[in-house]
Amino acid sequence: HSSLGVHRHRPDPDVAQRQVGVAMTALLIAYGVAACVALIWMVVRLVHKPYAAPLWSLTVLVACWAIAFPFGIVADKQATVVGLTPMASRAIQHSLLLVGVNGLIGFFVFSALPVRRGVIRSAQLAVPLVVAIAILVGSALLTPPDARTRDNTVPGVATLFLTADLYMGFGFAVAGFWALAAARRTDARVARGLRISAIGLACIVIADCLFVPAILLRLTNALDAMPDASGTAETLLGWIGSVFFLLPGIVVFLAGVTYPALAQRVAALRLWREHRQADREITPLWTLLMQTFPEHRLERLTGPSWREALSPLAVHQRFYRHVIECRDALVRLSPYLANVDTDDPDTLVAHLPDAIRAYTHDDPHTSRSAAVIAPPTELRDNAGTRGSPPRAWRAQGVEHG
Repeated sequence: HSSLGVHRHRPDPDVAQRQVGVAMTALLIAYGVAACVALIWMVVRLVHKPYAAPLWSLTVLVACWAIAFPFGIVADKQATVVGLTPMASRAIQHSLLLVGVNGLIGFFVFSALPVRRGVIRSAQLAVPLVVAIAILVGSALLTPPDARTRDNTVPGVATLFLTADLYMGFGFAVAGFWALAAARRTDARVARGLRISAIGLACIVIADCLFVPAILLRLTNALDAMPDASGTAETLLGWIGSVFFLLPGIVVFLAGVTYPALAQRVAALRLWREHRQADREITPLWTLLMQTFPEHRLERLTGPSWREALSPLAVHQRFYRHVIECRDALVRLSPYLANVDTDDPDTLVAHLPDAIRAYTHDDPHTSRSAAVIAPPTELRDNAGTRGSPPRAWRAQGVEHG
């Protein structure tokens, strides 16, 4: 190629390493910030629900993973802090991660079982956790102080990572099992989210199952390490586990966790749009009736107008207020509609201006017996919301006026 004047551009490995380092640093910072925010949010929820066992388990998960973050940073930098060697920091980091996994198990166990049975089952499932932490501590004590905490060719380091991955595989599998068990005891929306979370946990278990042989390959030098500047996925097997199972599994798991709340928000948004549309449809009728019966206007319940405009609840409050005001006014007007076919909303709309004029002039020949008008309707009929005036009471009322 050089004879033809064609030169291939070879990327600078130092530049690539710096770019990967910057990306990993940004991800670690984002993880730390997100973990701290989540921990604060969980503590606030615990203050309001101090006796919710699943919430306590979830708080343990978030707290342990948030506290593990600085220990992982110290171990990666091979630093000694307050007398803790890098391997001690690594052991503390992974011990906290395993306790967090056990908290995740507890969350699903308490979601699927009564509290008393959940306590017994959680105590039984804590036995493997105690054994795993004991192995982590022993591995850290037996590892030479100058060993790098990610060098899986060192037996002590490899034992630590093997133990952590084996327990995480076990823990996430158990959590997935209890997530499916909890899905059978809850409503459809939450059950769907739990099943999605179980799928994500299954992907994470597969990743952990791939990490174990990857660590053994590094320990025995049976396979060369991949040139990876981040220090992760040191073998092709580990890279496959990280890219195709671990990361997608985390995304799917988080999607399942957030699905019930997101679905609820979507339903609330749909109701908000229905109420806004229905309020627009009855506004002409409301305007006409309030001109005739201004005394039926209710006091504002949402404060100043700027607060009502900004509040997401203002649409619901305004809609229900208008419905109540319209119904109160129609009750006053109903004696003047006693001889009208109340089964036909269009007929009522056509006679509404005449009834208002009769009321205004107080026709002495008008019947004083009340008539049923604008009866409550089902959610999907007429106005789109239960108990609201029919759609026939729209701008036609003003047009005929």
